[in-house]
Amino acid sequence: VQLQASGGGLVQSGGSLRLHCTVHGIVVRLNVMDWYRQAPGKEREMVAGIRNGDTPIYSDFARGRFTVSRGNVLNTINLQMNDLKPEDTAVYYCKAMNDYGYAYWGQGTLVTVSS
Repeated sequence: VQLQASGGGLVQSGGSLRLHCTVHGIVVRLNVMDWYRQAPGKEREMVAGIRNGDTPIYSDFARGRFTVSRGNVLNTINLQMNDLKPEDTAVYYCKAMNDYGYAYWGQGTLVTVSS
C-alpha cells in the first residue's frame, strides 16, 4: 500500500493551493481518509478528513478556509486550501485507515506560505 501526496508548493499569504492524495494498493473503498500537517518544531496535527465515507470533518483552524473532498478516482482525497497564512506552513501528510483500524501514511508534501 502506498499513499502519494502532491500539490504542495510556495504561495504568498492569502493564496490558495490544492493538495491531492491517492492510495495505491487498496481496492475497497476506504471510509476514513485524513490530512495531517507538521510544522517545524511542532507535533503533527490533524487538518481535515473524511468520515463514514463522505462526511467531512475539520480542525478549528481549517474550518472556513479549507475544503476536503473525495476525488473521482477510488480512494483519493483532495484538500483545497484558501486564504493561506504563514502559520499554515508545514509538511502535509495524507493518512488512510482501513476498517480494522490500521493506518497508512504518505510521505508528505511541503506547503510554504510567505508573508
